[in-house]
Amino acid sequence: MGVVQPPPGERLERIAGPLPGYGPYPTYSDALIAACPLILKQPQATAGRPGDQEFPLRWRLSKEYCAWVYYTPDQQFELSMLATSAVQDDPRKRSCALPAVVEAPRHPPESLGYVFILHNHPFENELSDFDIRFAVAMADVHGLSVNTRAGSVPLSIIAFFSKGHDPTQPTCDGFFQYVPGTGQIIRWTAQEKGRWQRKQIATLTWLDDTNYRIQRQ
Repeated sequence: MGVVQPPPGERLERIAGPLPGYGPYPTYSDALIAACPLILKQPQATAGRPGDQEFPLRWRLSKEYCAWVYYTPDQQFELSMLATSAVQDDPRKRSCALPAVVEAPRHPPESLGYVFILHNHPFENELSDFDIRFAVAMADVHGLSVNTRAGSVPLSIIAFFSKGHDPTQPTCDGFFQYVPGTGQIIRWTAQEKGRWQRKQIATLTWLDDTNYRIQRQ
């Protein structure tokens, strides 16, 4: 429920929202905290650790799920439906095709603010080249930030991960974040008592329209 998978060879033009049974959320942090376990618990969303004996098989079967966190005229944050892809034609990576537009019946498309591109990584690895370029493309479409009642929130892409060995019981252990407006690449890790640790791990600088440089911290 809540997952949209188009037939092989077809792409979604729009993704519906809000996700039934979830939200609305007064803050974007609330939306992220709710989305992390929701996405990671989807079928084949996690593959365990690369050193695990069954990891190669789990990786081949794994899927990415993606969604938007968007801001509405009601001054609330919502989750869109989850999108996934039927075909994974590159054995080196996993992907999901997230449409650029959320279709929310209560609000016209131009009234929505696009805040976070959410997806899972089947294991703990950093953002891919595709992730980075997709985030920039979406920032070109929707702008680098969204004005909310709590202030300006920069558009960014999020990749959730679980560190656990058992894919049937995934834990929300953290996420990587790339912010096109600032070039920051950040790793967030879950701590005790609901706290999160933030560490900027790199800065990305665009050299021209197609090439970039990543400077590790």
